[in-house]
Amino acid sequence: MHLSNTCHVPRLRAQVRRVNNHPGLPLALILLALSTVAAPPPARADGLGPLPVRDFQPFHQLFLGLFGDRAAVIPKRALRIRVEVANTASVFDESSPHIKAQLKFETLRTGLFLRYGLMNRLEVGVEIPLLYRYSGVLEGLITATERAADQFNGPRERLNDVEYAFSVSRNGQSIFSGNSTAVGVGDISFFGKYQLLEERPSMPAFSVRAGVKAPTGDEKQLFGSGNPDVGIGVALEKSLATRWIAYANVNGVFPFGDLAGLALDPIFSTIGAVEYLWTPNVSLVLQLDYYTTPFSGTGTDLFDEDVFEVATGFNYRLRENLLWAVYGVEDLFVFGGGGAADFTLSTFVTYQFNQ
Repeated sequence: MHLSNTCHVPRLRAQVRRVNNHPGLPLALILLALSTVAAPPPARADGLGPLPVRDFQPFHQLFLGLFGDRAAVIPKRALRIRVEVANTASVFDESSPHIKAQLKFETLRTGLFLRYGLMNRLEVGVEIPLLYRYSGVLEGLITATERAADQFNGPRERLNDVEYAFSVSRNGQSIFSGNSTAVGVGDISFFGKYQLLEERPSMPAFSVRAGVKAPTGDEKQLFGSGNPDVGIGVALEKSLATRWIAYANVNGVFPFGDLAGLALDPIFSTIGAVEYLWTPNVSLVLQLDYYTTPFSGTGTDLFDEDVFEVATGFNYRLRENLLWAVYGVEDLFVFGGGGAADFTLSTFVTYQFNQ
């Protein structure tokens, strides 16, 4: 699935990483292998949902994130609480005639997401993120994976002796910087989703959703964009067989203002996911995500390049109303290029109160 941004056309890359070059892709192979071996009796195709992935790139995540979601809405008067912790490693080292950037840090994003069934087909929600930027804990894992694949991240190699770096300048003037161990509340987002169609044998479930982001985060600390955003999207889901469910999201986000003098374009994103029900309570998910960048014309991959990623993970229903999941996200461009974050590892729990 591909979506074009009329405000920005991504540059095609000449190479794509081999499968064994990605920290996240070995997990995808394991998931696919598990789906081919003996399993319990066929489970009813009642999916646990796609992965709630968003663009975790440090500058992209400042804008409204319409994360991966299913088309189904929660029941009327039900309250669902999700707590997610995502750790993202970012490393960039590049310069253009106007922009010079050095970044090497990890961001721990803890999100509290509440959604409520307002009507039979309508739910509303709010997300409150807490961001913590630090030197990180994934360096050893990522480096060991790159060595095993005999492929190395150029910026990571050049910044090998640097524990923490966060500096972006334009025409010699600093526009972004931040201290290690910085922590703060990010921009709070509000959401709504209305299910237009329920799934039928000949058609998928179909919902429309919308969101708005309030500028509550500290822009100077890079915990917020300093301006509101609005977004709209659609979500579809369809059972393909006894154990397989497919999901798709298409979204558009429209940021207001600028970011440190950098003009902003609309952001378009799409996800496609396949979920395999190993049992009625355990599922495996393989997901592709594409995001356009809100920036253009800087001459750097950090700002100008779109993001194309693969995410793999599992859902586990611990109890009827309690869900636990783990997933990893890896970009699909060659090492050292592209606008994506290096790697993200995330886990979340969801609990639903029914009335």
